[in-house]
Amino acid sequence: MPTVRFHDGSTRDYPVGTRLADCVADVAEGQGKLPPIAAVLAGKTVGLDAVLPESDVSLEFLKAGDPRALPVMRHSAAHVMARAVMRLFPGVELAFGPTVGDGFYYDMRAERPITDDDLPRIEEEMRKIIEADEAFERMEVDRDKAVAIVRDLQQPLKVEHIETGLAEHPSLSFYRQGEFLDLCRGPHIPSPGCIGAVKLTSLAGAYWKGDADREQLQRLYGTAWFTQEDLDAYLARLEEARKRDHRVLGKQLDLFTTSPLVGSGLVLWMPKGARLRATLESFVRDELAARGYEPVYTPHIGKVDLYKISGHYPYYADSQFKPIVMHDDEQYLLKPMNCPHHTMIYKARPHSYKDLPLRLAEFGTVYRYEQSGELGGMTRVRGFTQDDAHIFCTPEQVEAEVEGCIDFTLKVLESLAFENFRVRLGFRDPSSDKYVGPPERWDEAEAAIERVARRMNLPGCEPEPGEAAFYGPKIDFVVNDSLGREWQLGTVQLDYNLPSKERFDLEYVGADNERHTPVMIHRAPLGSMERFVGVLIEHFAGGFPLWLAPEQVRVIPVSAKSEGYAKAILAKLEAAGLRATVDLDADKLGAKIRTAQLAMIPMMMVCGPRDEAAGTVSLRDRLDGDLGAMPLDEAITQLQDEVARRAVRHKPKPLEMGPAGGSGGEDY
Repeated sequence: MPTVRFHDGSTRDYPVGTRLADCVADVAEGQGKLPPIAAVLAGKTVGLDAVLPESDVSLEFLKAGDPRALPVMRHSAAHVMARAVMRLFPGVELAFGPTVGDGFYYDMRAERPITDDDLPRIEEEMRKIIEADEAFERMEVDRDKAVAIVRDLQQPLKVEHIETGLAEHPSLSFYRQGEFLDLCRGPHIPSPGCIGAVKLTSLAGAYWKGDADREQLQRLYGTAWFTQEDLDAYLARLEEARKRDHRVLGKQLDLFTTSPLVGSGLVLWMPKGARLRATLESFVRDELAARGYEPVYTPHIGKVDLYKISGHYPYYADSQFKPIVMHDDEQYLLKPMNCPHHTMIYKARPHSYKDLPLRLAEFGTVYRYEQSGELGGMTRVRGFTQDDAHIFCTPEQVEAEVEGCIDFTLKVLESLAFENFRVRLGFRDPSSDKYVGPPERWDEAEAAIERVARRMNLPGCEPEPGEAAFYGPKIDFVVNDSLGREWQLGTVQLDYNLPSKERFDLEYVGADNERHTPVMIHRAPLGSMERFVGVLIEHFAGGFPLWLAPEQVRVIPVSAKSEGYAKAILAKLEAAGLRATVDLDADKLGAKIRTAQLAMIPMMMVCGPRDEAAGTVSLRDRLDGDLGAMPLDEAITQLQDEVARRAVRHKPKPLEMGPAGGSGGEDY
């Protein structure tokens, strides 16, 4: 019999196959007013209907209120929502209902589309189901029986999924709750009574299995919490988050726009946004020059054959624009990535080991045909510019170069007050066939990046199988913004495959006078300018630090009498390299200050007749308020110093969004 080691340190032997629910009474954590609703078995979150394995195992019970139980509860809430919808809308076809972030969603198709006006009715029906508190009951059946069940339920999407997507599963599980039966691998809470509060948050469109050529579905989003107080606090935080939406702020601050005539997912940078972008690019270019990178430029298109050799085509055919077919039948592709072009620059002349490492850098614009339902402002687009670079080096230089790439990325994050981040090691999934190259190359590459990451004491550093690029493992910097959301921004990728004889056949002559294959490192500290700026807007809530702000200083004369002096101040600011404007409107001083505040101008210089006589200005910080009068030259020097240091005096205050999700259960 396996021995169970409980969280309180006690142990007990049970027969193999004992349900966890039957173990609750034997341990202290199972006692008290709140009964357990889930468990952690051998490090994995499971439902109480799970059974003990044959081997010894650790077991910890989770009660309502434990953040680790939230995903399980939210997935159960997704089933409650689906049940409520099917009661109110007969004939609904269900797709998938996973947890996501702070909540859950369910994709479905209804004869009559669900609208925002229907959400209160669905919520009310959900509350009735929660109050009835009928148990979630798990049942396992063989695959043929599962097909028969979903056919009887008149769920054609589920039938298709079992017959195609789940073809290798000999048995499948369902969960029943009252009259509602759904295909699901779980886990679930014992019953919905511990769902303290639910709220349906939005509706969106979705395609069946993400395929734009398939059925159009509706996606219902919701959130669930253990208490109404938690839900209310979350909704208040969500409202604050909406105020920081980069799509809203980007329009208010005149940073970027889009046009249906130009095309979905194609960003138009306005002058202020372009200045912000140029400042970021200048920062990166200075670092590139200091670190020995050579600038290059490559075309926006390339022959399809180029991407066939690299392997990007057809691996990513679904996310690329269709080829451009010329009159002579030659096919070109809008550049989906820069690396194949950079290999051609490397290959243009012979190389010796003395030339390496060769570091090629480009702000290269690439194009990906993202699905329309996945596009969002600047963070998910179809055309974007990468701060891209590719390093060609010897195997002996790999670790030093990877370390340099990581150091570069850390400097970028520090300069922009991204203090909360983790590192994800994207490794190959040995069971997948999408990866190119022999396993021994992968083993070597994965071992190298893990050694470097751990040597530099980077946070996280846990290998995640399946997250590698098809050509090599990678180090992703996953950043938490001030809203508590995770964004994958910077990346460093180690590639033994694209330079290989099977691909581009790159060479260098070694010290032994023999020909060798270089190693290729792909790196982008920002990731893409569009996504990075979109995240930055929300991270700083539009209030950028002085060095980054599109407009750094607003000169404000107290009256028309001081306009001449204000213009002279503006000229000196511009000569000093500061981005400044002057407000010559007829408004009163207070109104001008408020206008500058709303425009998120970091610094204001207020000037009147006394300032002109004394050669001073009254310096005013957007957040700190009046800093007092000082000589104009001293104020300019102070601002120049702050810009040169790329200081972030007002670091974004994190907006805690509450315990978030992860995976709490899924419908296969």
